Amino acid sequence: MSSSSAGSSSVGPSAYAERPPGASPGRQVACVWVRRNVAGPAYGQLVVPDGCVDLVWSAAGLEVVGPDRAPRTVPVPGGAVLAGVRFRPGAAGLLLRAIPVRELCDLQVPLAEVVGAPVAERLGERCAEGLGEGLVERGGEWEGERRAGAGGPAEVAAVLDDFVASRVPGWAPDRAVERAVVALGRPEGVRLPDLAAELGLSERQLRRRVTDAVGYGPKTLQAVLRFRRAVARARSGGGGSGEGAGAVPGLAAVAAQAGYADQAHLTREVRRWSGVSPTVLLGRAAARPGQTPPGAS
Repeated sequence: MSSSSAGSSSVGPSAYAERPPGASPGRQVACVWVRRNVAGPAYGQLVVPDGCVDLVWSAAGLEVVGPDRAPRTVPVPGGAVLAGVRFRPGAAGLLLRAIPVRELCDLQVPLAEVVGAPVAERLGERCAEGLGEGLVERGGEWEGERRAGAGGPAEVAAVLDDFVASRVPGWAPDRAVERAVVALGRPEGVRLPDLAAELGLSERQLRRRVTDAVGYGPKTLQAVLRFRRAVARARSGGGGSGEGAGAVPGLAAVAAQAGYADQAHLTREVRRWSGVSPTVLLGRAAARPGQTPPGAS
């Protein structure tokens, strides 16, 4: 699960921030994050596929959010406070153990169904203690969230981070899947027969193990990672447009660097995975009424 923005950002009184994990292993965990809409009106947040699984705490409780196979708009009510841990593609077994990720695609399930009610209840109690009674109004800055003596979503995120770290003993990652995810994320691409041979697997074994660990087959994962790479390059100004630091690069340059055949290919895939055009996704056009601009959170 990934919103269409990354890093730290805010729209009005709503704010999102993420940071690298502190206690849990960075090899398996992409980030811990918080989102607050304490004083703002409700809005819709565009969420796009990223191949990741999230452990999320909110007013609804603790939930595991499986990988999305299509874009969706998630309502963020006024007063909402959320915290989470995002697992890298193929690494959610650290949390799920024997449950195949393919069974969680497009689903949001109570944590108790994954780790058992007693464990989930104890973690919920620790999250409630971390939240405390007050929220810090500091525009989403991570250190502001964790100001001494004030509970908040960043404290809850730290509790979740510690919980994930506690799951490491007794768990062994699938190294073949790890290598496959890295190879499928390269701009130059890779043929599945060649990748399977490199890993000492048959193509059928490769598809099964990647699908069980990620939720997608290798070809779909490759497309999702290429989409995410293109968006990241465009937002970083890495397309070489010559428009100055921080400028949105030309889409043709982004397409070439991300591994697409051409700009038309990029446009089709961005629409497939985000439901909007590249210019809208990158914040160069207004969102639909009632939504936050897709380039913000």
